[in-house]
Amino acid sequence: MIVSNLELIPGQRIVAHLGIVQGSTVRAKHVGKDIFAGLKNIVGGELRSYTELMQEARQEATDRMIAEARSIGANAVLNVRFATTSIAVGAAEILAYGSAVKLEET
Repeated sequence: MIVSNLELIPGQRIVAHLGIVQGSTVRAKHVGKDIFAGLKNIVGGELRSYTELMQEARQEATDRMIAEARSIGANAVLNVRFATTSIAVGAAEILAYGSAVKLEET
């Protein structure tokens, strides 16, 4: 499965547009990580536990988007974007979405 933020893949021809596909996950912060993050805010620096949490969430959302694309017969998802929305205090949704297409087989 080709996944790209480009609208077209150089050298490839789109033979069918199958619609918009998406995948999402809602993640909550961990209390222990919050305590460490609060301390880190005082001295500054990267909040690695949150960086890892967001990376895992983006990967899960992307995997779900790809699964939806496969289920409708796509072999690529183009113009992929991510969005983040606060759902509740300490919880956020990560959404991955794009255009499911069928590229010409070479």
